[in-house]
Amino acid sequence: MVLGRVVGKAISTAKHPSLNGTRLLVVEPIRAASLDPVLALDQLGASAGDIVVLSNDGKFAREMVQDINSPARWWVMGIVDDGTALMEGKA
Repeated sequence: MVLGRVVGKAISTAKHPSLNGTRLLVVEPIRAASLDPVLALDQLGASAGDIVVLSNDGKFAREMVQDINSPARWWVMGIVDDGTALMEGKA
């Protein structure tokens, strides 16, 4: 699990068929080994600026889109209620 900040949503005209109709977010990990943004599946309704809990359990992500051949890997597990303490280093 990794904490991340949602920086926006991804919109694509060409993508893997398993991702059609799936909401994709661009999320920047916080205090992680790699700070490169990731695309994450979202079924919870997170929006830009939200702090989210991410999982990189690709098996579950592929179950979410019901396709064992999907390239999906990251998904939003939860939305943090108040991320200000995390961002100020108080957590």
